[in-house]
Amino acid sequence: MSESDVTRDGIRGARPDRDALVGKGMGNGERRRRKGGKGRKGDQSMVPRAEFTSYYGRPVLNPPTWSARDVAGYLFLGGLAGAGSVLAAGAELTGRPVMARALKVSSVAALAGSTAALIHDLGRPERFANMLRVFKPTSPMSVGSWLLMVYGPMAGAAAASDLAGRLPRAGRAATVGAGLLGPAVASYTAVLAANTAVPAWHDGYREMPFVFIGSAATAASGMALLVSPVTENAPARGVAVLGTALETAAVKAMERRVGVVAETYREGRAGRLMRAAEALSAAGALGGALLGRRSRTAAALSGAALVAASVCTRFGVFHAGIRSAEDPKYTVLPQRERLDARRERLDARQDRPQDG
Repeated sequence: MSESDVTRDGIRGARPDRDALVGKGMGNGERRRRKGGKGRKGDQSMVPRAEFTSYYGRPVLNPPTWSARDVAGYLFLGGLAGAGSVLAAGAELTGRPVMARALKVSSVAALAGSTAALIHDLGRPERFANMLRVFKPTSPMSVGSWLLMVYGPMAGAAAASDLAGRLPRAGRAATVGAGLLGPAVASYTAVLAANTAVPAWHDGYREMPFVFIGSAATAASGMALLVSPVTENAPARGVAVLGTALETAAVKAMERRVGVVAETYREGRAGRLMRAAEALSAAGALGGALLGRRSRTAAALSGAALVAASVCTRFGVFHAGIRSAEDPKYTVLPQRERLDARRERLDARQDRPQDG
């Protein structure tokens, strides 16, 4: 202290108004505010917020090079096989032999087609065999491959026993086993797609399994209406209504939740396919429910519409994913939205008064 001395009355020569105010911060106790942009609550950035246009004109992600025929076809046929086995088991246990037999055969045919599409996409058959060398519970592809290896023989044995009329007890056991595995076969591809970095698939991870299950139920019920007599198609008509309702509700919920990525499901080729799927499934379910029990022709037309609706859904989901990977907007903007939401939650937590 060169310019002040401590006396009995205090510090002599000290400059006035230099005491620090604990808990008041600087100035009059108000938080310093900055101009422009968003930041922490009460703070504003000095730099204007940058608007995203492009990532140097190139995609952030490497878009999948998959063929629509192979991958979307694989998704559709796998769903038809799995849900068809569930309906076949129900038809057999409730005394509807024609429907049960037809669905067993269609499930085996769909499984063979989906396996062929997968192998064609992989390029060489031995690559599919290599996927079975290990079992990784954390890998949807590994789990799906082994699921197909267990489900396939059961579905095949159920169809063979029914067609040949031999070993009915073993055939019924195989039918029930395939029916129990059917929901997993119909829905694991949704987990497989959501496990990728493709925004339209990854961001819809909550609703995607319900979309796929509803679409698979629509396809299987449509196939049952196509091949079954009207005296046996009552369960198929009910499943058509439930599958259509589930698929439609799940798609709407997904479009609401994923934000800007929903554009990929509403615009372009994917948008046209998704709208066609919605119209066909509604027409098929309504026609089957109202006319399917009286007219064989109406039941078949309704079934064809439902199968076509499922095809449109799977191809629509596929093309939405490809578009979202090609446009960097669908990768960057959702990340910014999530970052802003995280900051707002953090600010709200910091500004919340402490209890006690």
